[in-house]
Amino acid sequence: MSKTLNGYKLIAYYLGIFIMMIGMIVLVPLILLIFYKEEASLAYCFLIPGFAAILFGFIIFLVFRKTEKRNLEHSQDTILVVNVWIIAILVSCLPFVCYGYSFTQSIFEMTSGYSTTGLSIIKDVEVTPHLFLFFRSLTQFIGGVGLVLILTCAISDKYGFRIYTAEGHSDKLLPNLAKSARLIFIIYFAYIVLGIIAYVISGMPIFDAVNHAMCAVATGGFSVKNASILAYNSVAIEIITDILMILGSTSFVLHLALIRFKFKDLWHDCEIRFFLGYILLILPLTALLLFLSNYSNDFWYDLRVSSFQMISCLTTTGFFSVPYFDPSTMAKLLPPAFFGFMIISMVIGGGLGSTSGAIKQFRVVAAVKGIFYEIKDRLSNRKVIKTHFIARYGQDVEMTNNVVDSNIKFVLVYILVLIVGSLAISCFGYELGDSLFEMSSALGTVGLSVGVAGASTPYGVLWILIGAMFLGRLEIYIVFQALIRIFNDIARRQTM
Repeated sequence: MSKTLNGYKLIAYYLGIFIMMIGMIVLVPLILLIFYKEEASLAYCFLIPGFAAILFGFIIFLVFRKTEKRNLEHSQDTILVVNVWIIAILVSCLPFVCYGYSFTQSIFEMTSGYSTTGLSIIKDVEVTPHLFLFFRSLTQFIGGVGLVLILTCAISDKYGFRIYTAEGHSDKLLPNLAKSARLIFIIYFAYIVLGIIAYVISGMPIFDAVNHAMCAVATGGFSVKNASILAYNSVAIEIITDILMILGSTSFVLHLALIRFKFKDLWHDCEIRFFLGYILLILPLTALLLFLSNYSNDFWYDLRVSSFQMISCLTTTGFFSVPYFDPSTMAKLLPPAFFGFMIISMVIGGGLGSTSGAIKQFRVVAAVKGIFYEIKDRLSNRKVIKTHFIARYGQDVEMTNNVVDSNIKFVLVYILVLIVGSLAISCFGYELGDSLFEMSSALGTVGLSVGVAGASTPYGVLWILIGAMFLGRLEIYIVFQALIRIFNDIARRQTM
């Protein structure tokens, strides 16, 4: 009779499967050796950790494969998700360690990759081997769609969806999770392929186009150029990037509505309305700010600059089309107020259920509406009971007190973590404004920098930013919930 597998042993079984998957992902960049044979000497950087992970995961799988699998207990899904992310980062950082980067720098680079942030410690990406550049972009592709998305398809639909939502997703496009996963990948690949074609037509080299398309749709921001999108100095490329970033920051459910030509459902969604309203307000305002500060003395160029930067911030992608500071003097090249609007946009973020990070637009709308309705109700007749709604996916959803309270609490917790992290970075001698910008970028998984994060950044700051990127991608609560469950289990065993 086979043994029953549950609890932490069941978590170990699933981790074994996922370790094998991560090992396979590490081996994928070796395909590029067909085109870049001169980099064959670097193959060992991927072969050793890749096959080692596959072997280790397979051993775990063999140990538990003949056991009867139960369902994960309460909060154990969050423990699985957090450990999957940690293991993915640890295994994927090994190629960079083999190449010569320190352990901390390698962890930083891979945390930035999987969290779709885009901050980097690589000093000169233009001399970095293609294998490593493609691997960085691949991690953003995997991290954007969701590390555990494939894993959840192997679990029962009911409990698989719990893990899927535990990673930060809030939607299931179709009734069956496996079909939802396939549809998400199809949508993802379609946008990337179209992006690659558009980039190539606009004059971007094919390798650059593949990397930028993957990172733009994943709202990641890794670039194969030191100057990011600025290196191409092309309006067409900037527009293509804008479109891909917006698509990446839009909920997958809304993509399904778009594909089915349900434009009424698109318009009747609070995030779409918020995005359009915010963009229409912020773009001319920031362009005017640049114009009045004599940035270029050309309002239309200033509008082009502000458009790309603000869309990059709001979608939490992290590409840039102009330099933010002078590397030699570290002097800021944009007005201080412009950086302020960038921080606000990075804190707000993209759509709930998308590849983007930060607070998310739905939470902002729900929190603001909740506060507005609370004030309005207090000023009106208290005997009248009013039901308030919020537009979501083409329907009016009731705004209960639980919905409002949970979103307001998340906003407050997010801001608290942002403040604490900014103060911690400033303790290393950085200006508070720069610390706030960098922490907003890391916690919001954006990837823009004013010079704090880089090849010479103190390891203490790198670990603060690593923690911020990790918390930001897993939306804070999930990490805390997993830690609390682990501590409670340890305390329970000690009292037995």
